Parts: sequence; C-alpha cells; structure tokens
Amino acid sequence: MAIHPLAAVSDAAKIGPNVRIGPFCTVESDVTIGAGCILESGAVVKDGTTLGADNHVFEGAVLGGMPQHVHMPENPGRVIIGSGNTIRENVTVHRALEAGRLTVVGDHNLLMVCVHVAHDCRIGNNVIITNNALLAGHVTAADRSYISGGAAVHQFCRIGTLAMVGGQAHIVKDVPPFVTLDGLSSLVVGLNHVGLRRVGYDQEAIRELKAAYRVIYRSGLTWSEILRRLKVEFADGPAAAFYEFCSTTKRGIVSERRVPPEATIKLRRQPEDEPQIRAKAG
Repeated sequence: MAIHPLAAVSDAAKIGPNVRIGPFCTVESDVTIGAGCILESGAVVKDGTTLGADNHVFEGAVLGGMPQHVHMPENPGRVIIGSGNTIRENVTVHRALEAGRLTVVGDHNLLMVCVHVAHDCRIGNNVIITNNALLAGHVTAADRSYISGGAAVHQFCRIGTLAMVGGQAHIVKDVPPFVTLDGLSSLVVGLNHVGLRRVGYDQEAIRELKAAYRVIYRSGLTWSEILRRLKVEFADGPAAAFYEFCSTTKRGIVSERRVPPEATIKLRRQPEDEPQIRAKAG
C-alpha cells in the first residue's frame, strides 16, 4: 500500500493490499477500497462507497457523492463498484437515494471523461460510456452496452445488452438489446452488427436476431401480438432476450427510423419544370 503524504485518507477506511493513492486524494471513513486499486491525484471516494479490486480511478473523479435531488435524503444508500474498472477524469457516481438501496457499477467497465452516473443506476459488465454521457436516476445499462459521447438517458430508462447508443442521443424510452441507435435522430437503425461480431456471435445467431428484430419493428403487429410471437418463435438462444426485455418495459421501446415508401425529397432550388426526386425505402 502506497499513500501519498498529501492525500487525506481516513484511518477508518478499509484499504486493501497494493493500493496506490496519489496526492490530494480524499478517502472518507465509510469506504472500502479493494486490492490493487489506483487513485490518481485529486480523486475523491466518499462515505458509503465500496470498490472491488484493480480499479483505476483518474484525476478529479468523485465516487459516492450525495444524490442530486430536491429532497436530500438523510440516510442515502450506497455505491458498489466491482473490479477492473477504468474511471476517467471528472466522472461522478452518486449514492442511491434511499437507505438499503444501491448504485451499482459492475466489472471491467470504461467510464470516460465527465460521465455522470446518477443515484440508483445499475451498470453491468464490460460497458463503455464515453465522454460527457449523462445517466439520470434509476437507469440500467446492461452488459456490453455502449453509450456514446454526449448522450443523455432519461430516468428509469434501460439500455439492453450489446445495444449501441449514438453520440448526443436523447433516450426517453428503453433501448432493446442488440440494436444500434442513431445519435442524430435518437431512433433505432438496425442491429449492432459490429458489436455482435466482436463478441463472437455466429451467422445463425445473427439471423435469429434479425428475424426477431423484424417481428418487433417490421411486422406491423400490435404490441401483444409482437410479444406472443417473440415468446413462441424465439424461446431459445440470444434472440430470447428480446422477449424478456420487451415484455418488462414500462416506458415503451425506442422506435425505428425508416424512410417512408415513396418519400419525396425536395431540392433546395428546384425549377418548376423539373420533376421531384423520389426515394424508395430500401
């Protein structure tokens, strides 16, 4: 254990072996820091926070801050951070709003510069959240989801496993697993093929996911009919996650972005005698 003499570390904090704490860090009393963690200069770990092993916390990050709420709780919950996470500069992770509840960050996640994780959020494993992304209270980001820079996620929304959220997206409904969401429109634009291939999904699994995707977004069925087909036709394999996710949504799911058939695209300056350009949905 190596604690810089300019760090302020409470004697009551539980510090594991091989921990390095840099200058100007603050570690309060009700804190546990697991073996092999590194706290760079100016990092703050506040009461009610537990870090697992081998986390790297960079300059200016604040873990365990009080929840941002108009009614500040007297007895807030805790922050639990797993192992192997990289938490970059000026990240903020807040305690749960009520005693007995948790804000959870799992294992092997990357939280880039200025990410905000609000009270009662639950981040899975191998999640990447990039610069300036904002997660409001009670947001869930499932395993291997990817949230791009500047995206803002409304409270109580869920991001499904292996979903890819584009930069500056505004998320106000649940994002199903395995899909890509365009940042400009904040709408779904298909499966996350790149992510699926990177984690080793074979062509058969991807075909099943594509078929289930079409049931959700292309079938024209009612919501109850969509859920019935997902449950019956995709009971096994990765595609089964669609039913599990969609059947439990409380906010609804993000719509698909599609060009309407025979959509008309008008030129900025179009002579009266020239026809309009027509685009057909592919």
